[in-house]
Amino acid sequence: MSMALTHLVGILFLSGLVLTQDMPYDELVAQIQGCPKECTCPPSFPRAVYCDNKGLKRIPSIPPYTWYLYLQNNHITGVPAEALQNATQLRWVNLNRNKVTSEGVEAGVIGALSHLAHLYMDDNLLSSVPSPLPASLEQLRLSRNRISEIPAGAFAGLNKLNLLDLQGNKLMDEDVTEVSLKGLNNLVQINLAKNQLSSMPFGLPPSTTQLFLDHNNINKIPAGYFKGLPKVAFLRLNHNKLGSSGVPKNVFNVSNMLDLQLSYNQLTEVPLIPSGLEHLYLDHNNIKNVNGSNVCPFDIDTVDDSNESTPRLRYLRLDGNDIKPPIPRDVILCFRLLRSIVI
Repeated sequence: MSMALTHLVGILFLSGLVLTQDMPYDELVAQIQGCPKECTCPPSFPRAVYCDNKGLKRIPSIPPYTWYLYLQNNHITGVPAEALQNATQLRWVNLNRNKVTSEGVEAGVIGALSHLAHLYMDDNLLSSVPSPLPASLEQLRLSRNRISEIPAGAFAGLNKLNLLDLQGNKLMDEDVTEVSLKGLNNLVQINLAKNQLSSMPFGLPPSTTQLFLDHNNINKIPAGYFKGLPKVAFLRLNHNKLGSSGVPKNVFNVSNMLDLQLSYNQLTEVPLIPSGLEHLYLDHNNIKNVNGSNVCPFDIDTVDDSNESTPRLRYLRLDGNDIKPPIPRDVILCFRLLRSIVI
């Protein structure tokens, strides 16, 4: 018997735990640590508890040493305080693809996890954003639920939250407001795709860098909308109802914007392109022609090869429109860094 195994046997004896003749080493460790019998606790990852893909209908009692808890792909319907009362050190909880309802999340149970940084609850049956949430939270993923409500103050004090994923829910304009989003002071990415929005959401923090609004019913962008979002670099508005009359000429003139996606809308004209933009998706609209003089962010006659006066566009998609090649010469003269164009 190895020294490590002899030591474990001694601990088991003193603890009153049962040792069978052929018990594997990792099962001995699990007994010492208090690993739930429904789960796996590998010695090579001593702070992780794997309870995924076990057919569970409830969360077992989670031991206090746990930092990483994997519960995805089960039939769990609730999050009771009793199951997590000892797991005060949790950093990461994955509850994706279960049947958790808002009523099944016991009041205060998530908010009490004062070290929790990542909470994943995609593909459940939530009707509301869980509240309260711990101030330690950095990423919150709630996609593909039935969420139609963000309780007032749900994000209060979440100064560390940088990613919020709410795609595939039932949120409407009145649910996504300055009041409901208050507290997201350092948010970097917000995903509101596949909801029921008919207008651009207000109340997003100025820190927002990635804004995803695909598959909604948005038909216009207010003039000056992005003045309050100066850091937006990636904007996705694919599969909406935007017509050119609903897109003010200079609305995308944001110095940090790098990637703009407007595919599958109702545009009839190419909007004015920001000078720093690198990728532009305009495929599957109703655009009939591209006039370089109208879309170039600089006077074409002044465009040269210097860094200051050369638009940065490198990739352009125009397929699925009524545009026929060749590419107009003034477009090429303006966008001299263009490496790929799809018509």
